[in-house]
Amino acid sequence: MDRTGVGVAPGSQDGEKRGRGDGMRFLIFGAGALGQALGCMLAAAGHHVDLVLRRRYIDVLKKQGLRVSGIFGDFAAAAGRIGLLEDISAACVPYDFILITTKAYDTGRAVAAIGSLSGCTCPVVSMQNGCGNVEQVLGRFGAERSLGARVITGFEIVAPGHIAVTVTADQVHVGGAVSGPVPPAAEVLAGLIAQAGLPCCTVSDIHQDLYAKLLYNCTLNPLGAILGVRYGALAEDEGTRAIMDGIIEETLAVIRAIGGKTPWPDSGRYKEVFYGRLVPATANHRPSMLQDLENRKPTEIEALLGFVSARGREAAVPTHVCDLVADLVRFKERLAHPRPAADAALPVRPGGARA
Repeated sequence: MDRTGVGVAPGSQDGEKRGRGDGMRFLIFGAGALGQALGCMLAAAGHHVDLVLRRRYIDVLKKQGLRVSGIFGDFAAAAGRIGLLEDISAACVPYDFILITTKAYDTGRAVAAIGSLSGCTCPVVSMQNGCGNVEQVLGRFGAERSLGARVITGFEIVAPGHIAVTVTADQVHVGGAVSGPVPPAAEVLAGLIAQAGLPCCTVSDIHQDLYAKLLYNCTLNPLGAILGVRYGALAEDEGTRAIMDGIIEETLAVIRAIGGKTPWPDSGRYKEVFYGRLVPATANHRPSMLQDLENRKPTEIEALLGFVSARGREAAVPTHVCDLVADLVRFKERLAHPRPAADAALPVRPGGARA
């Protein structure tokens, strides 16, 4: 499959007509690997897409456009086909959907920036890792405008302007920020994403899916980052499997203690699915935290194992394995971002506890 978007330049009169007529209008906030891939695929399908992204990406994409390759086929958006914005103040309202694809630690900034758009009343969708993001969107925009999505597919920037879709464990799930009947906007968005080439469906309880992804992500992402290996290698060793088993049991216990749900009745059933289907399907994936550490960027550890540890303390659920693995990731972060000597003696966990 090869899809190429060759339409008019965003922002022109013809572009406005295309955005409101033949296609929909999307603003993607925080366009790293996932955001750029989505933007390219949606633009190739004929939609008007504006990306809010960092200057280092803008200069390259202005010259060569975007392309996506990998397990779902090849897609391309020519230079000038996608709007490239360094700041949301340049966004051209109205939009039909705003997708948040930032790292979890930037959710507050993203929500505040989107909330500053005058005259914008479209749905806002968190498509991020970790827990707590949908709640921030819901708190700012209300139930009628707030959606969540669970993405359990691997995206990697292999070169400037080129995103590879490397692995997938399931299709994208989209649902309302409040569990219950699927909002019409979620149905529309899921259809558009699927038509653009990324398998997608709706669900009535996105939080169950986000807890399920939290369980998967906490078990693989931090440990893979610490050891510098792909997901498949973690399941091949007895020692790393024991660590992952501990993370699974603690994370499930915390999810249940705070009233959350997953599709599995117990840790034994989840391990069957995890080792039998999920890990083999994503065995070749390089952990996003590993890529962050290699690029000297902050990781999402606080939205993953940090979330489990914090909620475990609140619910009096022990999380010793999760605490240890999280502290090791924090150590790697500090190596990449040294603090002044006076501040570096002891790490401080969220909540003020010294490690």
